[in-house]
Amino acid sequence: MHRDQSRLRARSAPEQVPSLFLDLDQMLDEFTRLPIRAEFRFDPDMPAVITVEILAERGPSLIWRIGRELLHGGLTSMSGSCDVRIWPTLPGERPSSWLLLESQEVEALFELPTTPLAEWLDATYRATSAATEMDGLNWDAFLLELLDGPGMRSE
Repeated sequence: MHRDQSRLRARSAPEQVPSLFLDLDQMLDEFTRLPIRAEFRFDPDMPAVITVEILAERGPSLIWRIGRELLHGGLTSMSGSCDVRIWPTLPGERPSSWLLLESQEVEALFELPTTPLAEWLDATYRATSAATEMDGLNWDAFLLELLDGPGMRSE
């Protein structure tokens, strides 16, 4: 999922998971890295989706909504397709993963530290397990919004 503004909601989880702030490296080219900060947010009302906000030093921030399962899987193997992909880097001094975000407006490759992200994702799964993250979803409202959402005409 990316940049999704849907109102897909699930029941609340009993535990709040604080945001995770990570220092990433944006790869501008093969040899040039730009340090950048990102905030990862977990919403217990929408547990299957992680909101990632790339905090720009100058200019507007970028917000992406990424499937929690996709993000978690990409820490150990290639995960995702199309506009969001994540995979582990080659073994090195610090465990890290590549995160590639693509859209019509932007294409960006980031290197992110694996250990703090894995620990934070584990906390989200303790708050709402993968087995229960879809419980309580209002599928009718979601499908109605999807089929008759902004920019769609009903006649």
